[in-house]
Amino acid sequence: MDNQLLLIIIISVLGPILGSLIGVLKKPSDRFMYNMLSFAGGVMLAVSFLNLIPESIALSSIWITAAGIIFGSVVMFMVDRLIPHIHPQLCQQEQGKKLKKTALYLIVGIFIHNFPEGMAIAIGTVSGVQSSIVIALAIAMQNIPEGICTSAPYYYVTKKKLKSFLVSSSTAIPVLLGFLFADQLYQYISNSLIGFLIAMTAGLMIYITSDEIIPTSCCRTTDHKTIFALIIGILFVILLEALI
Repeated sequence: MDNQLLLIIIISVLGPILGSLIGVLKKPSDRFMYNMLSFAGGVMLAVSFLNLIPESIALSSIWITAAGIIFGSVVMFMVDRLIPHIHPQLCQQEQGKKLKKTALYLIVGIFIHNFPEGMAIAIGTVSGVQSSIVIALAIAMQNIPEGICTSAPYYYVTKKKLKSFLVSSSTAIPVLLGFLFADQLYQYISNSLIGFLIAMTAGLMIYITSDEIIPTSCCRTTDHKTIFALIIGILFVILLEALI
């Protein structure tokens, strides 16, 4: 395994693990988590529109790209309807057994969501390692608040730090599996299908950003200053392109 691939794998699983650790130690402020989410959303939007969509068109066609974007968005919409995604405002302490049930339910939901996110990270197999690293960073930053919001309530109920950390950190497994699956898949399929999957990845990331990240990061603030974190995320990708 080369060093670049190892780096991508480490970044991919770092989000849920780091978030889970923070959740059983000390939960950061809501404003910090919302700004982190918003930054990740800016990175996802920039990567989608500046990297993935042009790459998809170059490998396939405009129509295949459009179909991929629609398909990726519909897939995430259906997953969200079946298993609602976690939001930081769910980190509120409830009482009794209801909280444990909610925490377990959200962990299952994240398991399902994280597999396609892992596939998105593997896009560097065909579009360059840089894309994989940037996407991995964005998804890892998004997954840190999720890890906090699963380990913290579970620990609040069980009073067991190690168990809460391990249960919550296990959501990193589908990210890794999704990455390894797609990394192999992209090596054996046609350019048109690769273009479709890249566009599907863009649709997935645009959906997550517009449906979850932006509304969540703005829901608890009246000044909407988190939008600047989103803009910084976009500028981060632009500057990274110029530097690398």
